[in-house]
Amino acid sequence: FLSFNLGRVAKMAGDRSGAFPQLPFSISSNKQTSNPSSNLTRPVNLRSHSGPSTSSQFLHNGIIHPLTNGMPPNPKSPARKMVNLPPKLPQGFRCPGENHFKRSISFNHMTPMSNPNSAPSNASVCNTTVASSHSGGSISRIAPAAIKRVCSADPSLELGVSSSARHDYHDDNSVYSHKSHGLSSSHGGNSVSNDSSSYYQHPLMNSRFVSTPSNTSANSRRVTSSNASQGSLGNTPRGKQHGGVSASRGAGSSGNASVASFDLMDSAKIKNIAKKKRKEYAKDGRYKAVRRVVDDLNKAIGAEKRKTAIDQVCIEFDHQDETKHNAELYLGAANILCLVLSMSDQEDEICSITSALEMVYRAEREAVIISYHDVGAALIPLLLRLLERCEKGRKVLAEECISNISKVLLYMTRIAELRIPLVGHPGMLAALERVSTLPLSMENRVLRMRILANLANAEGNKVMIFERMSLLEAVMKIATLDKSESAREYASAILMDLASCNTNQIPMARIEKVLATFVKLAVVEDKVETREYAVSGLQNLAFEKKNRIQLVSYGSGVVIEALKKTTSSDSNDKTRRRSAGALTNLACDGTAEKMGNHDGLLTTLAEVSVNDTNREVQQRAALALTKLANSVTVKMKCWGTLLDALIKASQCKYADGIVSAMFRVKTRVEENRTSMAKHPMLLTTLAQMCLQSEDSEPSSADHKDGENATKAIAHLANDPLNHKLICNEHILAALVHGASLGGQEALVTRDAAILAMERMAMEHSNRPMMARYPGMLVTIAKATEREMHEELNGNPVSSATGQPRLAKPLLMSLLVAM
Repeated sequence: FLSFNLGRVAKMAGDRSGAFPQLPFSISSNKQTSNPSSNLTRPVNLRSHSGPSTSSQFLHNGIIHPLTNGMPPNPKSPARKMVNLPPKLPQGFRCPGENHFKRSISFNHMTPMSNPNSAPSNASVCNTTVASSHSGGSISRIAPAAIKRVCSADPSLELGVSSSARHDYHDDNSVYSHKSHGLSSSHGGNSVSNDSSSYYQHPLMNSRFVSTPSNTSANSRRVTSSNASQGSLGNTPRGKQHGGVSASRGAGSSGNASVASFDLMDSAKIKNIAKKKRKEYAKDGRYKAVRRVVDDLNKAIGAEKRKTAIDQVCIEFDHQDETKHNAELYLGAANILCLVLSMSDQEDEICSITSALEMVYRAEREAVIISYHDVGAALIPLLLRLLERCEKGRKVLAEECISNISKVLLYMTRIAELRIPLVGHPGMLAALERVSTLPLSMENRVLRMRILANLANAEGNKVMIFERMSLLEAVMKIATLDKSESAREYASAILMDLASCNTNQIPMARIEKVLATFVKLAVVEDKVETREYAVSGLQNLAFEKKNRIQLVSYGSGVVIEALKKTTSSDSNDKTRRRSAGALTNLACDGTAEKMGNHDGLLTTLAEVSVNDTNREVQQRAALALTKLANSVTVKMKCWGTLLDALIKASQCKYADGIVSAMFRVKTRVEENRTSMAKHPMLLTTLAQMCLQSEDSEPSSADHKDGENATKAIAHLANDPLNHKLICNEHILAALVHGASLGGQEALVTRDAAILAMERMAMEHSNRPMMARYPGMLVTIAKATEREMHEELNGNPVSSATGQPRLAKPLLMSLLVAM
């Protein structure tokens, strides 16, 4: 065979044409050689992940080929048999600068050839390395195939599906988190919301009060379909189908094999899918133009040819067809662009390449995930370094380049499975942190905040982001001072998501700046979503019991005032509902007196429970009021105000019996009875509750209200000081009505009415009035007859309630009084 060294030829060719510098290599004219020593091809040794070795890795001008793992594309090469490489290039692909000899190529050594005339300058976009992985917090310059193996072995890089739990509203146990933010309608993050996983068990009720999901926020705390596992897109902040926590987040990826159906760290399955898709798109005639422009870019030698190829790529890729973008990724566009970008140092060329990258990553979720596994470990560090360079250089095209890079990162962060590994890249959080200090355009500030909002939506990232205090300060600065409404909105969503993490809740509540930011956003902001996120953040912090006194006491009640204002006057139903939920969370024995004494709070809750236009807001305002009332005692200054509020709230049509149940509970306490019997309109209110159940169904709320009100009257009648107070026409009408109810379901109400009459009749001066009240004697006579039948049937007591037979002695005492 003939073997010769073309090092000088490669150097001269690079100097003349502007092509990328070449490596010295040997040409074998005959593959079948009888002398094994003549074949100088060496295997690649990837045992060490700490850094490159010139004796074990093939370097092209210091750059590892991400598509070929630094190896020649010949699948029969001995080196290829020894390493588990990623799927080989589509037919005809070559790395830029590779000489196009038709004979087989063998590399005679591994050291890069020095070519000062044609090598990228020191001011290049980044160091001449495009492959990196996480190892001990540092970037290792190793081939992508090795990176995949490192990621598979490194639990810190595990790509778990985020379960960011975003409760739209859970009474007393609410944790709310936002949905992800993307640019196109194909993606979105995870966050799916099941809104009723926790509930507030009211002490007065036998049944649960479970909040209903808002929107598809059965959230869609969580939609479980593949569509919902992606973030919301659209140019609106949270997409058109916002569901408390997330609504359907865009169309899921199509195809026979879905990435969501298997472990994302299973590189073998990823490779199989990628290989299958690559073959599928390579044979599809519809993507002939895509194959052509990618192949042209791959073969481009020389600055002019490369520039022309990049321009053609930008023209071909500039569309909104997601299926076509999928083909571009599977056919290797991102890999080639990444390699070309790593070797470019011309500002306009860099801008064009990043623009092309932004275009191809408009693809669907599955294609983006597979592309990330294939080239992400090389691409992300490269983009982050380029981003920092653009921010420092501030050249003419810097803002456009920053925008393109930000959009690429945004497309990746809206995919839930990629959020945790993305945060693990060194420099990612530092790049996001710089948003508050750099003179970026409004568009780029908004993009930066959207990226952080998506990352903060992943449960595994929330603690890491919160513990980086400089980043938290940057978010609060944007939330309070930025001129862009959208930037403030995403900052509010970030803080809300951080507050939804149990680990963060206590330390967040102790940071007064966080509370002040939430209050400012909830009250002052014009944008509905911003206020909603801020109120939800306060609700999340109030979920932790240890935070409640801190929140109620902060700023002499400024948090309570903000929630009161939003509950009563905010234009958005969700904001009012969550504000009432936050007040419900805050109500407890330790905070009841401060909240009850807060000017106008009890009255506001009562008015909202009756007058609000939204049914759920009415229900939750009534719930907040009754939970607060459960902890208020007669010795507190707010006792009278509380009774007024409960009287007002009794008119709520959707309270489901909790207000009447609170009256019953309060009358059980002996020290409360006198003040309650003397309170204006309280007895009349109880009487009205009894009478409104006249035509109601046994299972209705009105029937429940009637039973609770009758029991409350009976409790008040147990105090001898109240006998004369409660003997009036309203109470007598209510008791006659209750005692005359038929049916087994009204048994408790009938017995409570007879008991109340018997207690009232113990006051001799009441008997004449009671005996002469219309229907009183007839009702008691019927009760006497029922008791007689029970006695004849051998029942030891009057009824299932265990109450003694009181009707007959009561009837006799009233007849005597007449």
